[in-house]
Amino acid sequence: MSTPVVVVGVGADGWDGLSPRARRAVEDADVLRGSPRQLALVPDAVPAERVPWPSPMAPAMAGLLDAHPGRRVVVLASGDPMLSGVGTSLVRLHGPGAVEVVPHPSSVALACARLGWAVEETTVVSVVGRPVELVAPHATPGRRLLVLGSDGGTPVQVARLLAGHGYGASRLVALAQLGGPAERQVTGPAAGWPHAETDPLVITAVEVVADPGTVPLPTVPGLPDDVYRHDGQLTKRDVRAVTLARLAPLPGQLLWDVGAGAGSIGIEWMRVHPSCRAVAVESDAARAQRIGGNAARLGVPGLQVVEGRAPAALPGLPAPDAVFIGGGLTSEGLLETCWDALRAGGRLVANAVTVEGEAVLAAWRSRVGGELVRLAVQRAEPVGGLTGWRPAMPVTIWSVSR
Repeated sequence: MSTPVVVVGVGADGWDGLSPRARRAVEDADVLRGSPRQLALVPDAVPAERVPWPSPMAPAMAGLLDAHPGRRVVVLASGDPMLSGVGTSLVRLHGPGAVEVVPHPSSVALACARLGWAVEETTVVSVVGRPVELVAPHATPGRRLLVLGSDGGTPVQVARLLAGHGYGASRLVALAQLGGPAERQVTGPAAGWPHAETDPLVITAVEVVADPGTVPLPTVPGLPDDVYRHDGQLTKRDVRAVTLARLAPLPGQLLWDVGAGAGSIGIEWMRVHPSCRAVAVESDAARAQRIGGNAARLGVPGLQVVEGRAPAALPGLPAPDAVFIGGGLTSEGLLETCWDALRAGGRLVANAVTVEGEAVLAAWRSRVGGELVRLAVQRAEPVGGLTGWRPAMPVTIWSVSR
């Protein structure tokens, strides 16, 4: 049985750049689907019916197999269809057995070839239909980035973000129409990037350079407290690092940050890996709004913020792989709800600073096990003309796996 859908990658060089296999697939098609620009690249001699994608595309992609029964359908895609492309979406919707992909060299491969960069040493960040703030966690000195965007405004957005985070000295190269006859480059520093708009078919290359005085932020837990805007409800740096170590973030997993305060636990969970997800639950409206701002500024705009009081706000949320409870331990039913929602093998960590909270944790440890640790942090501060140790309130941390 023939494959219902064939996805053919097309570069900026159009028909001339297609492999013999790709050309045969297009020439044998009964129906061609693609954007008007892509369809226009196919010679008039190809007799297939040409059907442009509607806007939005998602419903048409979901119904693609039913829309053309018994006909050979070829979908045209830009470059490598499996790199932030339509091929990935079609395989996700219909399964790999229903989709054959004929790739073209991707914009990433072409950009690295032009720049002389090793692909395996280059970080690719997609902001196609996503916030440009996703670039922020990857902006560390000496790193090379390729940013995939939706339109010609991406380079200036990337430049502004870098300059705003203390990386205005970074070198940007906007590579447009890669592989085609109109291929060109524009270069410049992030600070004062002079090109408000470039060609829509553009990829932004970045060599990250820190401005004098910029302190790089790592992706490991324990960011400085002053990177967060807060009203005092913040899990402090040293306790935060220990807490996240016990939560053990893993790629693709979901965290509930219950009683989120400034959102620091959920934010640093998501910074560990781009596929980490988190839901921050906060009852105070001002804090909930502040969490969203902290998340965007620190490069994880996808953090979901739920304004509401736990446990009432928890039903209906997707099941978590890990739960952190930073406040409200004495609320009736809170620990029960979190424990019951936790996936098998998941981790729950709860912090307490009051005797009443410690009593709740001790009771739960007796019930389901786990480990209790008391963390006491002291900081050196001036004492007259000398220096002494000033203790912070000790924090009791209970961690357990389900």
